[in-house]
Amino acid sequence: MSSDQVELKGQPESAVATADALLELRSVTKTFGGLTAVSGVNLLVRQREIVSVIGPNGAGKTTVFNLITGIYRPTSGEILLNGQSIVNQSPDRIVTKGITRTFQNIRLFNSMTVLENVLVGQHTRLKAGVLGSLFRPPQVVAEERKARERALELLSFFGPVLIERQDEYVSNLSYADRRRVEIARALAADPKLLLLDEPTAGMNEAETLDAVKYIRRLRDELGLTILLIEHKLAVTMGMSDHIAVLDYGQKIADGLPDEVRYDKRVIEAYLGRQAKEEADQRDAEAAAREEE
Repeated sequence: MSSDQVELKGQPESAVATADALLELRSVTKTFGGLTAVSGVNLLVRQREIVSVIGPNGAGKTTVFNLITGIYRPTSGEILLNGQSIVNQSPDRIVTKGITRTFQNIRLFNSMTVLENVLVGQHTRLKAGVLGSLFRPPQVVAEERKARERALELLSFFGPVLIERQDEYVSNLSYADRRRVEIARALAADPKLLLLDEPTAGMNEAETLDAVKYIRRLRDELGLTILLIEHKLAVTMGMSDHIAVLDYGQKIADGLPDEVRYDKRVIEAYLGRQAKEEADQRDAEAAAREEE
């Protein structure tokens, strides 16, 4: 791990943050009554990185997303975007600052078309008010035309299929295509940071591989920074710049994929204490062979 990479323990990441940091969590804690869902989590996400947050079920991953996007307010700690606190700001205000997200369970408007769903994502960027929408002066018509062009551009990012089905109800699409529409809707708000909550959940192997490709393209072609939650370790290990691991609301590891892959705390969190003991035994045997 490089000297300026997020360290695993000791001083908080804020001590080693660099000028290109986009998002930073400093000792963030969230409690619900007597339950601590997230405890003292530090996280640093740099510009144009793909960062994964992983961990067993109930580890606090989605809670972290809800804290970043303003659905929850932290009990303590700071959340900074471009060095400015976004704590206590409403979800819609955080969207205007440049953070959008998808959800573990797809949240589209099933009674609306594919195109209409993406247009909804642009509402924070449009200027027309109630009167403008009613009387439709030239500037409102022009704005609506640009919004439609932008929505079609975003749909085309995923290939011709969504363009061809733009006027169909989104409920008619396959699960994988609905997931793509949800991402297109999030992109419509012109984010700097895109949060993806289990973007390959429910997908088969071919669909998962395609999702990995377009997530990389979101970073490489659109210049986005991406923070994602993902249960498929092969997916996160294959495309992440670095990975943070949560267990029982605490961060237990944070580093490059290969560092996290062989971290004994991570092995224990995912596979149990027996797997950790087996890993320790293999390490001891390897060390003994080297001494022979």
